Order: sequence, then C-alpha cells, then structure tokens
Amino acid sequence: MDVSIIIVNYNTCSLTRNCLKSVFEQTKDIDFEVIVSDNGSADGSVEMIKTEFPQVILIENNANLGFGAANNRGLKIAKGKYIFYLNSDTILLNNAVKIFFDYWEISPEKDKIGALGGNLLNENGDVAVSHIKFPRPLSEIFWFIMNVFSAYVKYVLKIFHINYRRIITENIGTYTTGEVECVSGADLFLKNNDLAFFDERFFLYFEETNLEWVMKKKDLLRLIIDGPRIVHLYGKSGNKKFDGRLDDYITFGAIQFDLSRIKFIKYNISSFYAWILKILLAFLWLLPSFYQNTKQYRKEIWKI
Repeated sequence: MDVSIIIVNYNTCSLTRNCLKSVFEQTKDIDFEVIVSDNGSADGSVEMIKTEFPQVILIENNANLGFGAANNRGLKIAKGKYIFYLNSDTILLNNAVKIFFDYWEISPEKDKIGALGGNLLNENGDVAVSHIKFPRPLSEIFWFIMNVFSAYVKYVLKIFHINYRRIITENIGTYTTGEVECVSGADLFLKNNDLAFFDERFFLYFEETNLEWVMKKKDLLRLIIDGPRIVHLYGKSGNKKFDGRLDDYITFGAIQFDLSRIKFIKYNISSFYAWILKILLAFLWLLPSFYQNTKQYRKEIWKI
C-alpha cells in the first residue's frame, strides 16, 4: 500500500461527502486506502459514508475524541507507506496524492524530509494560508494584548452606541515552495512511522504545529511543493471565526484555538510565558460579551 489517506469527520456530512468524492475522482495510478475516523457525528455522516462510499474504512469513535486523537486511531490501522492527513473541508482538484508520493520517492533528500504540503486554495481560487511560523512567546503575548484591548474597546463603544469598523482577517496566503516552518495540517503528507502520531493533549488546533516542532528538533525538512491543487474551505469544519475578536466571536473552535496555542508555548518553549498568556486569556473571557460561552472552559486555562 502506497498511501493511507486519513480524514477526521465530526458533523461535517456535506463537506466530507465532497472531500471523499474528490479523493476517489482525482486519485489515480497509486495504491491507496481512505480511512475516515468519525468523532460521534449525529448529522447522518456515518450512514452517508457507509451508503455512498463503502470502500472507505470507517472508524466509529462514538464520541468527540478531538482532532489529533481521531487521526491517531486511523494511523494505528493504516497500511500505507505514507500517511496523508486531509481535512474534511478540502477538495482535491488534481492527483495531489500521487504528486506528493512521487516527489518524496524521487527526492535526493528523501531521508531528510519530515512533511510535505501544497499551496492550498480558497473558495475563490486564490492561494490560501498553507503554512505558518512556529509561535514566538513575545509575539503571542502581543497578539493576546491587542485582542484583549480590541475586545474591550469594542464593548465600551457598543455600550455607548458608537459605530466601530470591523477588522476582518482574510484567508489569503502567498505562493511559495521549499522549506517552511510548519505545513498546514489540512493537507499533511508524512511517512508512516512514530513521528506521524499527534500529541493527544491538543484537542483541536496546533496538533500539526507540535508534531512538526518535533521534526524541527530532529532536523527533518517541512516542505511546500509545487503541483498539488487542493481547495481548503478554511474554518468550515472547526467553526472558527478569525474576525471574532471584534464581533461575537466565541465559538468552540476559537476557544480551543486559544487553549491550544497556550499549550504549545508551555510544552515546547516556556511555562513562564504560558502563565502570562493564561492571565490574558482569562481576562479576555471575563468580558460580558464572551462570559456565557466561555464559563464552562474557564477552569481549563489553569489546568494547562
């Protein structure tokens, strides 16, 4: 078996259908399997997969284990030489799996590669965010301070019925090839070995960041290559709003994003800086606009 494609599904029936359809339509001339790890979906996803894609290996977790843990369940039964972690909110536009496979197999640096990814596209066909930098403590603290400030200013203006200008961060990236710090987890192509396992302390977000940090310490390359064409409907599977700090942003995905970035800082860089970020996040979540949505997660801040 050349490649095992692992997709995590959690109540994304339509997205997962479109993703699977594109995988089977576009993937050719390679021996592959598709594994869907379902986190207890209640939207008919399981029935859809069984009916429409009987060739898929379906893992029914019967509970929301989190993104990393669900992928790990798939990895444990994967038979491929390589693993392709693919988000359910992606659509393959070409034979991307074969392109990744061929690149790794013929690369003169094949023994030095840790992960491959492509230049993802957004809904409009523009290059989307396909890789990120590892978090830096001072940058993360500045980011949190600015968001706390923005949220409180917005709240005060709202009280006095003063209009404010919404700041929206668009999912626009820059076309690139070559070595990057961290390939997006939406299309992560890896060797099937122990380094492909995610740290299950991360429930949602920063799993791939943590995984690729380990690769960095082992001097393994993380590369964006030319060729794969994959649309990423960014944030649809996680329900995360990037303009949320200046709007009613608190969704489950956004909450997990903030918790996970603090975990990354603590586990890999500095407990001291993580402690500062905890205080800033706790202060942000005290804002009346956010209080109801965050109160059940407040204790989790201090467990990190």
